[in-house]
Amino acid sequence: MSFNHINPLQWHQAIGVARASCARFFRDGGAPADALLAFGLSADDRVAQDWSRTVEVIAESLCAAPMKRAA
Repeated sequence: MSFNHINPLQWHQAIGVARASCARFFRDGGAPADALLAFGLSADDRVAQDWSRTVEVIAESLCAAPMKRAA
């Protein structure tokens, strides 16, 4: 994913939210895959083992433009 289109302030805030959420899962004994599932994201093998990559994936999803719904 190219980060050129993301507002730096939005990215900074999304990273903060993702870190706080992952910290709660880590504190409660959860795995990175659990944090991804809480945000409705699928966990592949590489992301499901690494907390830092999980934080980035969650932040990316928070910064993604919402999809328009059909009427």
